[in-house]
Amino acid sequence: MKSSFAAAALAISVSTTVVAQDPEIAFDEFYLDNGLRVIVHEDRKAPIVALTIWYHVGSKNETPGKTGFAHLFEHLMFNGSENHDDDYFRPLQEVGVTNINGTTDFDRTNYFETVPTSAVDLALWLESDRMGHLLGAIDQDKLDEQRGVVQNEKRQGDNEPYGKVFEAILTNLFPPGHPYSWETIGSMDDLNAASLADVKSWFETYYGPNNATLVLAGDIDLAAAREKVQRYFGDIPPGPPLTHRQRFIPPSVPSSRIVMQDRVPEARVYKVWLAPEWASDEATYLQLADYVLTSGKTSRLYQRLVYEDQIATDASAFTMINEIAGAYVVYGTAGDGQDLKVVERALDEEIERFLAEGPTRAELDRVKTELRSGFIRGVEQVGGFQGKSNILAENAVYGGRPDFYKHSLEVLRGATPQQVQSVARKWIRGEPLVIEVHPYPTELAPSTAAADRSKLPMPQTFPEAPFPALQQATLANGMRLIVAERHAVPVVQFSLQLDAGYAADQFAAPGVATMTMEMLDEGTASMDALQISDSLATLGADLTSGANLDFSVVGLSALKENLDDSLAIYADVILNPAFASTELERLKRLQLAGIQQEKTSPTDMALRVLPRLLYGEGHAYSLPMTGSGTEESVAALDRADLAAYHAAWFKPNNATMIVVGDTTLAEIQPKLEALFARWRPGDVPAKTLPDVALAELPSVYLIDRPGSEQSVIIAGHLIGKRSQSDDIAIDAMNDILGGAFTSRVNMNLREDKGWSYGADTAVVQTQAQRPFLAIAPVQADQTAASMRELKREIEEFTGPRGATDAEVATSKRRSTLTLPGRWETARAVARDIAELVRFRLPDDYWTHYAGLVDALDAADVTSAATRLLHPDRMTWVVVGDRRLIEADVRALGFGDLHVVDTDGNPVGSP
Repeated sequence: MKSSFAAAALAISVSTTVVAQDPEIAFDEFYLDNGLRVIVHEDRKAPIVALTIWYHVGSKNETPGKTGFAHLFEHLMFNGSENHDDDYFRPLQEVGVTNINGTTDFDRTNYFETVPTSAVDLALWLESDRMGHLLGAIDQDKLDEQRGVVQNEKRQGDNEPYGKVFEAILTNLFPPGHPYSWETIGSMDDLNAASLADVKSWFETYYGPNNATLVLAGDIDLAAAREKVQRYFGDIPPGPPLTHRQRFIPPSVPSSRIVMQDRVPEARVYKVWLAPEWASDEATYLQLADYVLTSGKTSRLYQRLVYEDQIATDASAFTMINEIAGAYVVYGTAGDGQDLKVVERALDEEIERFLAEGPTRAELDRVKTELRSGFIRGVEQVGGFQGKSNILAENAVYGGRPDFYKHSLEVLRGATPQQVQSVARKWIRGEPLVIEVHPYPTELAPSTAAADRSKLPMPQTFPEAPFPALQQATLANGMRLIVAERHAVPVVQFSLQLDAGYAADQFAAPGVATMTMEMLDEGTASMDALQISDSLATLGADLTSGANLDFSVVGLSALKENLDDSLAIYADVILNPAFASTELERLKRLQLAGIQQEKTSPTDMALRVLPRLLYGEGHAYSLPMTGSGTEESVAALDRADLAAYHAAWFKPNNATMIVVGDTTLAEIQPKLEALFARWRPGDVPAKTLPDVALAELPSVYLIDRPGSEQSVIIAGHLIGKRSQSDDIAIDAMNDILGGAFTSRVNMNLREDKGWSYGADTAVVQTQAQRPFLAIAPVQADQTAASMRELKREIEEFTGPRGATDAEVATSKRRSTLTLPGRWETARAVARDIAELVRFRLPDDYWTHYAGLVDALDAADVTSAATRLLHPDRMTWVVVGDRRLIEADVRALGFGDLHVVDTDGNPVGSP
């Protein structure tokens, strides 16, 4: 339920990502007499159905002085209706919902959920009840509660580095009164002024069936969909007639320069132009231009600013293509010690060169393939942000027909370099709006057979969710191979799992694992970094590398049609990294910039400090949880460090290759045998992960972040290693306490108090002792009170308010009934196979998982909580404005209070 800078960037037309030979999304369409538009797509690959409903209303329908209504109302829609006056999530979590959320942007508000086939009636009942029977359930208390939640969401976004830039873009790019001249989340003053009458008027105007499009995609056919939708929505009367503006582009960009200060590590410059509306063919051409300029290492801006000149840590852009107008935003972040003017000059030069020359045919072909492969991967899902239900809804609402993407396909397929250049010259012209963000100085801071509304239509049966059969082999060199067939889309997913991870840094220096994995695709003995990037893009392949605490991972997603060529690059990257010194120095600067960024982001600040407090000095897990290392260690890295890490840990007998997708063991094993034939086994270091005693007394560590509008609270302690005997109970314990939206912690701090946009708990999965953490970003003036509530919730869970039968039953259903949706994609299946490998679980673990969960009872969960949770021995890390919160936090008496810097070192009194 977010509306943010990132969400706005995601508002790019999905339809423009379609190119030749993309899978077609077959559909049927009908209307109810009340105007509800219904689109049905049948996909029988899994026993799930995705529901997506788009209301054609967003923040552009607001008026100055009454902003934020669309987003506030989206929140209210989750808080109960007349016939189900309870949280919307609760009954759906009981039946295994996945991909459930709601979002608001400038032009639409959407709600979506994916449910097992037998729960379709329940989802339709709930969606129709809040469309047709909501007003009687909205009262002043609910309005005030959700107003507080939304305001904390705004504080959380504003509190992030560069978090206030988007508001500055909108208010300065679009003239006063333009529907896009304010943020979707609204202003604090307008949210405070929202009245109950205002909210009800908004609902009556915009939330009628005649302003909505409903999509059902998945294990359902037209006849069943028509009958069910008529039953649940048919008696809802239409709202008033509405008028929708289709285009409103200001005549010019206000030529102005704005200089801002923010709590950021590096200066950044934004260049902003106006852009065409969603349905315009020019939006497709502009997106192609953007991809040539900013997508991948061979893009023009990245190659010039980050790779060649090395004056920036990033150079990127996004097209904000909305229904009636758009914006094109290019930005670059200055590297350490670099002049922002030099970065801006280089941005200008590359953009001018592009406008003068246009894209090459090779560049255009590359970005078309990128877009095509992204579309194919997206349509493997029926729901979610990129799934088929959302594509059909978006195209129907903005394009006038569900298959408008076919028109965009034609435009994209036929796009020429000259057309792209012409459109770029039209829109990326003249003086742009320029915004500079600089760090604070160091001293600053109808009459039909209606549905039965007397009770929820809870399903009585649920579809089976078998985990794909695993086929296994061992290659001649000792590498374990696990294959799971999934033939829904022509894509094959590879994941090489190496038992190394951040913990292997204990044999080297902090940050070596991360840097080694980052360097894998920065050049091999036969290809340099740009050749690798360009070849992968041309093949439509996606190669990733990274690490967690225990494992290092190299992934590949390849189109079946280009499998052999993609695999050849994948093997080359794994076996023959060059670790070129020039590339290393460039990436070191980027990693150092990332560390500086972490030291300004509130949550990352805490996660850098917390591990050492929990595990103590010298433990393999005591390094920053981000894995980025320290500034000193990264600065000292050289090629020999990376080569040594690779030589020590990259051994076939230390590796498992997971393959999921459109292939078979018989097909893939010979390919891998040939590619990895020269990879020889050898000895691998043994990581030492000793047990650490739990602290006898609690303690509090305060990190000062002057000017913070929120405080981030992270508290926790270590619990035991993962073991099958109690893992299921621990998962349920965490689920009930803080692991789900309807958990005790979130319902307390978000829904009851309105102090936080979201609070939760987590058990960080590691091979050794695991951290149990409570995490809560809260408004600054409620920091101490929120700490008190977190501690109380944990205390009560281990004492007078242990797990109830109802809570455990809900958690069990949430764990088992979500499995059909959980395993919908090949990437998700590969993730869960990797869990078997990392934690040495039996091969049939997921086959028996549902049975293990079903055997759980409340006594098991309460027993786990009583044994494992120690609220009086927790370590607290609080990031916030010291001047505002220190006295209240100290007065809590939660143990000795230590004020530390972003490296965890003590600091004195201000």
